[in-house]
Amino acid sequence: MKMVRAARLEHYDGAEAVSIEDVSLPERKSDDLLVRVYDAGLNPNDWKLRAGFMQERFPVQLPVTLGGDFSGIVEAVGSGVASFKGGDEVYGHASLMNGGSGSFAEFVIAPAGSTSPKPKSLSHAEAAALPLAGVSALQALVEQLRVAAGQRVLIHGGAGGIGSAAIQIAKQLGADVATTVSANDIDYVKSLGADTVINYKTQKFEDVIRDLDAVFDTVGGDTYVRSFKVLKRGGRLASMLEQPRQDLMKEFGVEAFAQFTKVTTERLTRLAHLVDRGALKVRLGKSFPMERASAALQHLEKDSPKGKVVLTLV
Repeated sequence: MKMVRAARLEHYDGAEAVSIEDVSLPERKSDDLLVRVYDAGLNPNDWKLRAGFMQERFPVQLPVTLGGDFSGIVEAVGSGVASFKGGDEVYGHASLMNGGSGSFAEFVIAPAGSTSPKPKSLSHAEAAALPLAGVSALQALVEQLRVAAGQRVLIHGGAGGIGSAAIQIAKQLGADVATTVSANDIDYVKSLGADTVINYKTQKFEDVIRDLDAVFDTVGGDTYVRSFKVLKRGGRLASMLEQPRQDLMKEFGVEAFAQFTKVTTERLTRLAHLVDRGALKVRLGKSFPMERASAALQHLEKDSPKGKVVLTLV
């Protein structure tokens, strides 16, 4: 078995729950890749898992290696993998919940079906910031909301990792895009192409826009409930956080969906094409060495960082 350094969750709770250890990787299955991790991207799920908020939804046997998003170079491939070879630059998602071994490590066992060639125009750090957030936006807009040219779309939380990707993808689909952000992010989302920008701290979005074709909710709670009011009858609402409310769907005559993101090679490849033709940009925030994984998770949880947070391993 291959021994690697990894950021491990020993128990649920605070910063002291994460430690750096030498661990053995699980056996690689026929449809897996062994990837040397150059950079690993952090997502809210990572600090929520550390804090114990996901125990019921995703029970795991501790200790475990944290992380999902990665970018790196293929070291070896399983006997059933024909689409990758050693030396390929790749990116993807390999969390425990996705059948991987966790990306906060020197090497990761990654399912070939959730890995793709890395966008050529991105660094490994930029590529590692993209998989889960980018696929969430793409899957919601294209497959759930079925956004088309000429439609009007509202994206909540437009400055976040998912929201910023969603704005750019919606514009590429030909939609007119409104988004909600704080005052500090108004110029940023305008630079991404947002047509209408609403400061959620000083304005109620339902007082500004009406008769929309679709809403993509990355905030949840009261924002989700109020979003039904701005949709026209026959409109669609997808939420990263809420389950469909049948009562509201009936009242307002709209469809609602819960977005469960599945990172696949096909979706990652489509994202890479958008990136390499300049249609999708990635905003990086702070980078931490793996030894400071605990600090990186705290930064993501507490500081509302501008841009994606990554661990740099090479």
